Amino acid sequence: MMTALRLPLVFLLAGVLGLAGCSVHQPVSLYQLDSGSPAQPASAGMSVLLGPVLIADYLQRETLLQRQDDGSLQASTDGRWAGSLSSDIDQLLLRQVAGHLDSQRVVLAPATSGFTPDVQVLLSITRLDSGKSQPAVLDAQWRLIDRRGQVRDNRIVHLQEQHAGTTASQVQAQGVLLQRLAEQLSGALKPLANQPAVAEVPRKAAPAPAPKPAEQEKQPKIPMATPIRTDMEVFRF
Repeated sequence: MMTALRLPLVFLLAGVLGLAGCSVHQPVSLYQLDSGSPAQPASAGMSVLLGPVLIADYLQRETLLQRQDDGSLQASTDGRWAGSLSSDIDQLLLRQVAGHLDSQRVVLAPATSGFTPDVQVLLSITRLDSGKSQPAVLDAQWRLIDRRGQVRDNRIVHLQEQHAGTTASQVQAQGVLLQRLAEQLSGALKPLANQPAVAEVPRKAAPAPAPKPAEQEKQPKIPMATPIRTDMEVFRF
């Protein structure tokens, strides 16, 4: 009799644990940024050092964040990034910029020794997110440094893209924003492709030694008094 009462309880516990296991191991979708269809560069083109590319601290995680109506951020429950978001951003920008410039010489920082870029791009991405009812937003700033180490362009960019509200459409919208950023960046880089070569600064000749200060003129000697002769005679008595 006791055995008959215990069997239903065992099956009930097994069913509860099974449901709990299903809820814990619920599959989560993994997402990557869409890099579009950039043109394959076919020429050497201008040499560009892309980076360092700095992204905001809150983006340096696998969690896919959702922007709420009050401006707060919450972790997505049905998706996360497949790997490093920072690495995805680097590769997307690299492919897009190289395609727009038609250059095989676009490399990510740090560059290998011996690589001398025509331009270095210092890029900072301070915001890249979206929400079910919030558009995808990208805030970034770049500086372009020429061969001489001079800043040739400094620009702050704010971009927005609407989406359908699903997680997949949000990720797609964020990829579109980065593609638009790469297009604007490439437009700023193109005028710097024909920079004149940096001429070597001729070495200045060693300065001639300063002439020694002229010797002080010798003070004229005071002429010695010469005895004056007279025709007077002295007589002694």
